[in-house]
Amino acid sequence: MNRLRPLPDPTHLPALDPAYVHQRPALGLGPLDPKPRILLLYGSLRERSFSRLAVEEAARLLEYFGAETRIFDPADLPLPDQVKGDDHPAVRELREHSIWSEGQVWCSPERHGQITGIMKTQIDHLPLAIGGIRPTQGRTLAVMQVSGGSQSFNAVNTLRILGRWMRMVTIPNQSSVAKAFQEFDETGRMKPSAYYDRIVDVMEELVRFTVLLRPHADLLVDRYSERREASKPVNPATDLTTLAIGGGSGQAS
Repeated sequence: MNRLRPLPDPTHLPALDPAYVHQRPALGLGPLDPKPRILLLYGSLRERSFSRLAVEEAARLLEYFGAETRIFDPADLPLPDQVKGDDHPAVRELREHSIWSEGQVWCSPERHGQITGIMKTQIDHLPLAIGGIRPTQGRTLAVMQVSGGSQSFNAVNTLRILGRWMRMVTIPNQSSVAKAFQEFDETGRMKPSAYYDRIVDVMEELVRFTVLLRPHADLLVDRYSERREASKPVNPATDLTTLAIGGGSGQAS
């Protein structure tokens, strides 16, 4: 079973004004090839899920900006610890997509002032490490929320806390769509608005940060505590930091 949702009308962007868009917003910041790989998660199983519709708009923009996207469908994801050892095909697939990704988008509805259970369940199924592989560490993250009422930031604030806990690089910008039921037409497409423009801003920024950090990802998540735990001492002959410091030690002071 493939749990990736197909993206309807991936190239149709009726709310976007191309006169003001940088189609390659990360140009000059780092290598653009291969395409930045972005996984998108949403937090509602409703047939007309506004968090899913917002994620689809984000995915279209990301692809327009030169990224490759995957949208995970959590419909059959079990609760954490519901299946012994989390040995469930949906859990395995979610983790594989997270490992594939270089960046992620998390979008939750705000329910009772917080993220939804299905949003938290997806994040809870992403451990910090799986056999030495880290599904989230060092990846960029953009956070979004949709609300049924007035604009709020409770969900995005919680997602930021979770992103930090998962050792992700959460970008500064974020999106919060108020009264989401008014912001999408009958076909599920977002209407032109300041809310849509903010999603454009966030996806632009996500692509930039992902490309900017791409050459440095391994170094950024290299930690003393983990080297010590894994019994991997620094080799002064090959470690770039040691070489840089050592190279300047003979200079006159």
